[in-house]
Amino acid sequence: MGRSIALLALQDPAFTLSAAVEAAGHEAVGRDLGLAIGHPSDLGVKVASDARAAIAQGDVVIEFTTPDVTVAHAQLAQELRKAMVIGTTGLSDAQLQTVRLASKTVPIVLSPNMSPGVNVLFELAQAAAQRLGPDYDAEVVECHHRQKQDAPSGTAKRLREALAAAKKQLPGAIPVHAVRAGDIVGDHTVILAGPAERLELTHRAHSREVFAKGALRAARFIAGSPPGLYDMSHVLKAAG
Repeated sequence: MGRSIALLALQDPAFTLSAAVEAAGHEAVGRDLGLAIGHPSDLGVKVASDARAAIAQGDVVIEFTTPDVTVAHAQLAQELRKAMVIGTTGLSDAQLQTVRLASKTVPIVLSPNMSPGVNVLFELAQAAAQRLGPDYDAEVVECHHRQKQDAPSGTAKRLREALAAAKKQLPGAIPVHAVRAGDIVGDHTVILAGPAERLELTHRAHSREVFAKGALRAARFIAGSPPGLYDMSHVLKAAG
């Protein structure tokens, strides 16, 4: 994701890549960012392991890492008064609370999925479940590549929450089926099955580029926004 975001940002004059962070000991640390992401030329930005120094150099932090690292970076962003876009999934309730606390000081976009299409799917799934009513059973099926660590995905959890709200049930009452296989980028299907018919709403990501584009769209939105916790629905509505 970092590579995809960086390459797309280079094509957009609204962005300047000011810093890049990797874990200490990673082979990319100390190398020029251009070389690290496969760009044909040097960018004059070295990949660093010092997150504080890197975050201090930019206006917006774009975060796709692991829950523990995300929380640490959110606390740094809060301290340094930097806006943040978080696409990391798998955060615990306690970690989410830390992000919410940081958002009281700085603006943060937090979304389990930066795809515009998926965020429209959240709304469609909730609306469909409300209209079809209690006679229709709701389930979620999600498929990702074998290296994805969290299951179910953050997107599947958000879909489950939307369906549960529509059906006035607890989220745990909505079954979620997770598949981890091959190099699947990300497929999510909502199934609403009732008497004599079935409605399926499906989103398929063809490339990680869609998430990178969404993250940059969120970064444009959050730069200069007042402190608060936002999601992609805010980003899409502002653009619309």
